[in-house]
Amino acid sequence: MERILNMIIRRLVNKGVNFGIKAAVNMGNKNREQSPEDRQLNKQGQNGTRHLRHATRMMRRFTKL
Repeated sequence: MERILNMIIRRLVNKGVNFGIKAAVNMGNKNREQSPEDRQLNKQGQNGTRHLRHATRMMRRFTKL
């Protein structure tokens, strides 16, 4: 029973972390009309987010052990 609860809690926490990352990235995207400089900064932010998600996935694998 404890195993099942831990599994459910871990999934909820992981979904919460993903939701928080997405919310933080989209915080400044309220205005869709962007200059080329803003687009480039936005793309860099998306790449950083991709790396952050990859790092969180790796940490989740390590914490399962």
